[in-house]
Amino acid sequence: QKARLLYDVLDAYPQFYRGHARPGCRSLMNVTFRLPSEALEKELLQVAQAQGLTELKGHRSVGGIRASIYNAMPTAGVQSLAALMRQFAGRHA
Repeated sequence: QKARLLYDVLDAYPQFYRGHARPGCRSLMNVTFRLPSEALEKELLQVAQAQGLTELKGHRSVGGIRASIYNAMPTAGVQSLAALMRQFAGRHA
C-alpha cells in the first residue's frame, strides 16, 4: 500500500519523476527516482526537510531521491510525501 502511494505519483508525472526501476522490477521497500535536474532534486529535498520528511537523499553513487518505506515508516508519512510530490510536480512540471 505504501509503495503504491508513491508509485502512483511517479506514474502520474512520468516526464517529471523518472523512476530507476521498470514497473515490473520496482522495490516495495525503497522507491527511487530522479527529477529533471539536480537543482530540482535539491529543492524537493529542502521542501521535504521543512515538512519533517527527512533522509530522502539518494545513494551517493546514484543520486536522486530514495524513499525507504520499511515497516517503521508510518503510512501517514508516505501519504505526506506523496502529497508533497504531487504539489511539487504541479508547480514545476
